[in-house]
Amino acid sequence: MLLLLSPAKTLDYDSPLTTRRFSQPDYLPQSQQLIERLRHFSPAALAELMSLSDKLAQLNVGRYADWHTPFTPDNARPAVLAFMGDVYEGLQARQFDDADLDYAQQHLRILSGLYGLLRPLDLIQPYRLEMGTRLDTSAGRDLYAFWGQQLAQALDQLAQAEAPGPIINLASDEYFKAVPVAALRTPVIQPVFQDRKNGVYKIISFHAKRARGMMARFAIRHRLQHAEALQGFDEAGYRFAPEASSEDRWLFRREAP
Repeated sequence: MLLLLSPAKTLDYDSPLTTRRFSQPDYLPQSQQLIERLRHFSPAALAELMSLSDKLAQLNVGRYADWHTPFTPDNARPAVLAFMGDVYEGLQARQFDDADLDYAQQHLRILSGLYGLLRPLDLIQPYRLEMGTRLDTSAGRDLYAFWGQQLAQALDQLAQAEAPGPIINLASDEYFKAVPVAALRTPVIQPVFQDRKNGVYKIISFHAKRARGMMARFAIRHRLQHAEALQGFDEAGYRFAPEASSEDRWLFRREAP
């Protein structure tokens, strides 16, 4: 079983690290290609490309200029401790012990517009590059073209060897769209989190993001090996709804908090 998460726009490079362990990203040569492409953008051009404020555009132009290898604990930090936001509040990776991190390294991957596919302890330097950015490269007009086939091959290999079982897609639509599902040999299961409001079950983005992180945490803390065990997820009041689920789309519902 392989769990997939999205990254986060907000980064934390100030809080004390909770582990000294780290690994290196697998796709740094590809990341370097993208960085070289991004270094051609002025702050104004980057603001237009990514719909950023002038301040954020200037910040990220500086990040691209500073980005360099080799990655070390002095100039980078593990991805799972760098990303902030709703998903990572649900994941609570700062509370993981070594055994949790061992499981996560094998069973959890984070999709990234710059780094492609990250293990939790892979070192990353600060960046902003959403997967939906229409950045043209030699591979095509956007990052989906740049990363697509590489991601499908990597995920298939992982799901069949290192973390046998289906892919559990806990990523956002923007990020999972980068994976050409038709090219996968591995089945994909999509958990969906709904809250009941005014008598109707619906996806509430804020709660759903946190729940995706909580489900990943549930799998890590319980060392789950089989996807069906995820149906026992009961954090924050969610319960599996078999009557509303299908083989590849599992609904988890709760009364509105």
